[in-house]
Formats: sequence, structure tokens, C-alpha cells
Amino acid sequence: MTQGSMKDLLKKSALTVLDRGGAVRGFVNIGREQMLPYRMKRHMEYHTHGSFWLMHYFSNPKTSQVLLDQLKLDARVIRCNVVKVTDKLSQMVNTSDNQ
Repeated sequence: MTQGSMKDLLKKSALTVLDRGGAVRGFVNIGREQMLPYRMKRHMEYHTHGSFWLMHYFSNPKTSQVLLDQLKLDARVIRCNVVKVTDKLSQMVNTSDNQ
């Protein structure tokens, strides 16, 4: 995946969350063009290398499902997953009320 293609994918993912009332906390690039653990087939094509990234965001469950559906349909994405970190925003973010 080219640098511009990756940038467009990250921007599209962030805008999906923001347009539905969520907040994007940040992105983490885990690795570009690394060898995959095993050969994966997606969109009628086999892949042996890929880029890994995380997006930390806050949203409701419906927005997470919309984002997951959007990523599954994107030809640039081999695999995607959503992991719930915590139930409440106050448990994730330090605020003056909690201290």
C-alpha cells in the first residue's frame, strides 16, 4: 500500500467516527509492509505482506459496526478488528472530576 493510499484510508476511517459523533484519540503505526504471519486471501487475492495500524477512538457501538463494515468492504484492508477497551469514557480519560 502506498503512503497516499494509507493516508486516505486512515482519513476515511477517522471521518467515519467523527461524522457519527465519536472522537478519535490517535493512530499508532505498528509496521509498514511487514511479512504476514501466514498467507491470507482477501478480495480474491493472496497477500503475504501488509501494514499494521491501530486507531484509538471513542464512539457508540453502532458507529463501531459501521466502521468495521466499511473496512471489510475496502480492497486495501486484508483484516480488521474492533476491540472494546472500557465501558465508560471516564475510566479511559483522566478528568478533573475523577481526581
